[in-house]
Amino acid sequence: MTIPNTIHEYLNRAGVPYDVMVHKRTGCALANAHTAHIPAAILAKGVLLKYANGYILAAVPASHQVRLEEVGSCLHQPVALASEQEVTDLFKDCAPGAIPAIGDAYEINTIIDDRLEGQNDIFFEGGDHYSLIHIDGPDFDEITDDCFHANISMRH
Repeated sequence: MTIPNTIHEYLNRAGVPYDVMVHKRTGCALANAHTAHIPAAILAKGVLLKYANGYILAAVPASHQVRLEEVGSCLHQPVALASEQEVTDLFKDCAPGAIPAIGDAYEINTIIDDRLEGQNDIFFEGGDHYSLIHIDGPDFDEITDDCFHANISMRH
């Protein structure tokens, strides 16, 4: 499996080394973590949200779900889940439901859940249902430094 060129180019421009881990197809990020034998707390899943000014990508651990009211509070306006069609339109080189948790690569503002900060390793969807991208946690912290950061999730 190959990762989307958008992600490959973004990580290369940022000087971030990465590995691609191939896994058996699953239906959700939490199952991906289990199948890949990695802690769900370090698998960042991307959830596309919409609001009056456009879109924002929320990155939260696979073991958690986005709290829409908390994201809305950070943005000072309500947010809602984007439709599958909106996700497909914005992440053209990704399979539906397999969007990487790096919105900046797609010129989409991103909000990072506090639980993802300070980890030794971070994994995220590789744009299909078979790949995870692994980067060092400090590299993830560096490339998401300019993003919003807040406590925006709760455990499933």
